[in-house]
Amino acid sequence: MVTTTTRQKDDFYPTPLVAVEALMDVESFEGGIWEPACGDGAISEPFSHYYSVTSTDLNDYGYGKSGVDFLMESRLLAPNIITNPPYKHAEAFIQKSISLQARKHCWLLRLSFLEGKQRRVSLFDSHRPARVWVFSQRLTIWRGDEKPSGSGTTAYAWFVWDGKATDTKVGWL
Repeated sequence: MVTTTTRQKDDFYPTPLVAVEALMDVESFEGGIWEPACGDGAISEPFSHYYSVTSTDLNDYGYGKSGVDFLMESRLLAPNIITNPPYKHAEAFIQKSISLQARKHCWLLRLSFLEGKQRRVSLFDSHRPARVWVFSQRLTIWRGDEKPSGSGTTAYAWFVWDGKATDTKVGWL
């Protein structure tokens, strides 16, 4: 019997607290933070204890301002952006942050985001991340409508753009 797992319509996969805390341990921010795919507030809430956080999302998951399409925004709502973006739009989100001239932007992504000739040409050749923080223990990330159980099978990392990097530092969490 073959079972298939359907993806959540708009890639709502809440961020585990351990992932947020790991980023907080290695990065600091000047000014406010915009969480443009805030979902249920998993990233916004912990950061709001230390920073002013603007939380928006295209969908209404019960947190932040819904109905805001990050890819259609014409102005930066805070100098820093931190999110676990819908994976199918991850590169577009990063490009949007670059075009909005975010001071610093951090993305929770599969480590495999580093792969691909097309992505290298369209993104990494002209805009390298300053840091890639790799989780040495795999995260367990489940669809927003599921209860977490078991352990993760996918390698994740925080990808951090911070200024115009010429080299990328790789570190482990």
